[in-house]
Amino acid sequence: MTAERLQLAGLDRARYFMPTAICLYLGTLCSVLILTSPFLVHLQNSVAVAAAGVFGLVLSAALGGVFWKLQRRDLAYTEVATHNAASANYAAVRAAVSRAGWTVVRDEPAQRLEARVPVLLLKDGERVTVLFRGGTVLVASICDPSVGFSLSGRRHCLAHRALVLGALDGAERA
Repeated sequence: MTAERLQLAGLDRARYFMPTAICLYLGTLCSVLILTSPFLVHLQNSVAVAAAGVFGLVLSAALGGVFWKLQRRDLAYTEVATHNAASANYAAVRAAVSRAGWTVVRDEPAQRLEARVPVLLLKDGERVTVLFRGGTVLVASICDPSVGFSLSGRRHCLAHRALVLGALDGAERA
């Protein structure tokens, strides 16, 4: 069963998956090194270039795979079941978002709430999306790609999810 994921479009998608794309680009360059190494005049140089290409290909593939897995996991919604209706869950989350000072980007009462949490003065900030489906609430939070893929950014995103989940605790989770 596939978990539901936050869908990014256009420029947001390109910016978010840029670290993975860079690893793919580097892997392509290493593949070109491997393919052209047999055409070098000296066997010793050919082996050295091929070995460097293989090492770079393995490293960029591993790093790209880690980025891809982490990014896909971050896009997955965390599902929370509550005893309340969507409107009560929405009111609790909306109040918590207002207290936290987040900038609401998209607000569809009792259906969807999307906010940005500023990290730096001139950056977009992290994105938090909350979907309300009856007594079920779906929460996703992703880092701002312009700040960079970092452990501190991931901790911020976990804290944002925790704030939303804390608001739902007050609204009686199932």
